[in-house]
Amino acid sequence: MPPITRRTCLKRGALALAAHSLPILFVRSSTDAADAPEGEPSEAENSALAQIAGQFLEQFNAPGLSVAVAVHGQLVYQKAFGFADNAQREPLTSAHLFRIASVTKPITSTCIFTLIEQGKLGLNDLVFGPRGLLQFDFGKNYPEIINDITIHHLLTHTAGGWEKGHGDPMFENPALGQKDLIERTLHSVPLKFPPGQHFGYSNFGYCILGRVIEKLSAHPYVEAVQQHVLSKCGISGMRLGGNTLAQKAKGEVGYRGQHGENPYGMNVTRMDSHGGWIATPTDLVQFALRVDDFDSPPDILRHDTLQSMITASTANPGYACGWAVNRVHNWWHNGSLPGVTTIVVRTSRGLCWAGFTNTRADGIDPALDELMWKMARAVPAWHA
Repeated sequence: MPPITRRTCLKRGALALAAHSLPILFVRSSTDAADAPEGEPSEAENSALAQIAGQFLEQFNAPGLSVAVAVHGQLVYQKAFGFADNAQREPLTSAHLFRIASVTKPITSTCIFTLIEQGKLGLNDLVFGPRGLLQFDFGKNYPEIINDITIHHLLTHTAGGWEKGHGDPMFENPALGQKDLIERTLHSVPLKFPPGQHFGYSNFGYCILGRVIEKLSAHPYVEAVQQHVLSKCGISGMRLGGNTLAQKAKGEVGYRGQHGENPYGMNVTRMDSHGGWIATPTDLVQFALRVDDFDSPPDILRHDTLQSMITASTANPGYACGWAVNRVHNWWHNGSLPGVTTIVVRTSRGLCWAGFTNTRADGIDPALDELMWKMARAVPAWHA
């Protein structure tokens, strides 16, 4: 998966097939117009939002785009544009599921921090070796340097190696299960730097965090996340994605590969804790609202825990524990796999949003971020 991008860091046909929306969440129940959700777009603003979406779809030859926006704890906008499946010309709706790719990482990080609040581990706990949380679960011994890796190193991508890109362990040997892949990698792929000194975005590091969650929670990763995170956020429809087209879940979009990419040629299930979930943008907004450090709705982690989670490492001031961060106190994460591009954002002004599209193309990562900011600013009442 690609590195975290941000618009200048902070900073087809089928527009007519705009979306069916799900029921509004976190809003007042009265039908009186005066009690409509604050910030719900006007007819003219909805038209402008649809035009922005249509331009994005055309620019990137994307089948569909699904977005959700919450303002001060209320979901005020959720729309889908274009197609869920380009081949079948199935209209996309807000209920369709997408692979969320690396947007999984904030979820895994949050689960780790719930275990920290329960007193089951600490950020500076070692992971491997005789004093480590996983001890020798993946081999009788390890290279000595691996015994120095802590939970914080894995959360902040500062373990010292196993980086994304060519040779990323999570995209090698797709037939291997997690245990065999981890054991092989620990013993055959040496670290390039001492732990804690260098930022190197590592999907493999988050795969290891999934195994930590399993051991300390005594549940499979998916069950642990559902229990400690998703259920507390009111999310019930998220699940792990399948690998092949035949394993596509009910209600899941079809993915359009570009430039020879095959969306169905990866071991997505093995990616569980770094990129394996499927969800709707509304699911991710519901999640972001419960870890945004604002009063309403109540967060699932304490204020001090959240502050620890979004504190950047000394190796990279732009990345904390599962979240990219900046000086104006926004935090976010993007995700990318063949056939899908995603982003979730929490802003310091009290907005949370998510945007998913079922393709990947050159330049689409920063463009999706820019698209969501453009949409947010198209409704002045949102004060983006």
